[in-house]
Amino acid sequence: MDNRYLCPVNYLSAEGLSKSYSETPLFEGLSISLQKGQKMALIAANGSGKSTLLRILAGYETPDNGVVSVRNDITTGYLEQDPRLAPDVAVIDAILESSHPAAQILAEYEKLVARGAGAEEEKMHAVIEKMDALNAWDYEARAREILSRLGITDVEQAAKNLSGGQKKRVALARLLLQEPDLLLMDEPTNHLDLDMIEWLERYLINLNKTLLVVSHDRYFVDGVCNTITEMNNGKLFTYKGNYAYFLQKKEEREFREGREIDKARNLLRTELEWMRRQPQARGTKQKARIDSFYDLDEKANSQKADQKLKITMQMGRLGSKILEFENICKSYGEKTLIKDFSHVFRKGEKAGIVGANGTGKSTLLNMIMGSVKPDQGRIKTGETVSFGYFSQEVAKVDPGKKVIDVVKDITEYVETGDGNWMNVTQFLNHFLF
Repeated sequence: MDNRYLCPVNYLSAEGLSKSYSETPLFEGLSISLQKGQKMALIAANGSGKSTLLRILAGYETPDNGVVSVRNDITTGYLEQDPRLAPDVAVIDAILESSHPAAQILAEYEKLVARGAGAEEEKMHAVIEKMDALNAWDYEARAREILSRLGITDVEQAAKNLSGGQKKRVALARLLLQEPDLLLMDEPTNHLDLDMIEWLERYLINLNKTLLVVSHDRYFVDGVCNTITEMNNGKLFTYKGNYAYFLQKKEEREFREGREIDKARNLLRTELEWMRRQPQARGTKQKARIDSFYDLDEKANSQKADQKLKITMQMGRLGSKILEFENICKSYGEKTLIKDFSHVFRKGEKAGIVGANGTGKSTLLNMIMGSVKPDQGRIKTGETVSFGYFSQEVAKVDPGKKVIDVVKDITEYVETGDGNWMNVTQFLNHFLF
């Protein structure tokens, strides 16, 4: 049979999805479908509802309206943004304790071995046959290899001792090891260094599976995905191609939309004059024209939600001495992170610190802030220098507080680089709140 005439296999479809958390809907009437072999990226501005939509598609959240259908004979796996692991379970056990058939048969085999299989020879024989059929003999070895690729080497440590980033990588390893037919992934490259991201790209490209991923990493999306779906103003726009193709088509779409909005605004002026004469909607044509006016008004006043974060902050006067490192050393146990590091930071210098996870990047920043002390050497800070520190750990705030009150605890007004002032509400608008 000629494959050109075969119908594509639909793995997932959703119709008319709506979700609200307040009076303002997050999205309404969204429809999306994913076919076998597609690797789709879902992109949008923060707060648009990408993660919520992914949770609904994964079955972890219920929509207010609409239905989600997943093909019955496939397996699915979901990587959430902030995964939870049982705190007292070892990393390797968190990986192996899953619903994957190979993991289950491996656990059964290990229990039989622990009990001694003499009295259960027939059962052991059946388990070994299943181990062979599922290629489960090297399942744990593959788990350790994937964990190692993602920077997790101590697989016996308890999950409660892991950082948030390490937990995300353990959850990612578990998903990759299970190899479901359909992978739903929320920001998989968060907490990965460059080498890990490159490895994950190659892994997913060579994986003969179907993928729906939420990501802000345009280079990862460009390398892995063959379909881009953008969520914009509560609507979905799908393009079959990589990220570069999407940018081209998005620009063309926005140009057309701009022309249509201009045309609608010109027509609206004429219709507005007619409406102001308060027509009596007695005839069918008049009623239709009034309905058309409101549709036209909505289109003419639509705006592209392409908000950019652009803030220039007022900086204090800096002296000639900024920050100096003199022969800094730092070790944890037998692991040396920093040895004999010296550097003089100059006024206006912009430095980037790169390196694999666990090599001491955050430790270096914490030493600058004074929360970690060097084992040897000195750090000198200029008298006029004040630090602003955006740490890797999420700041702890009262979950019952409003966003505006959290910021007001720090200040009521913010001075910008051009000497103007803005209140907290205006400042939060720049961060799309």
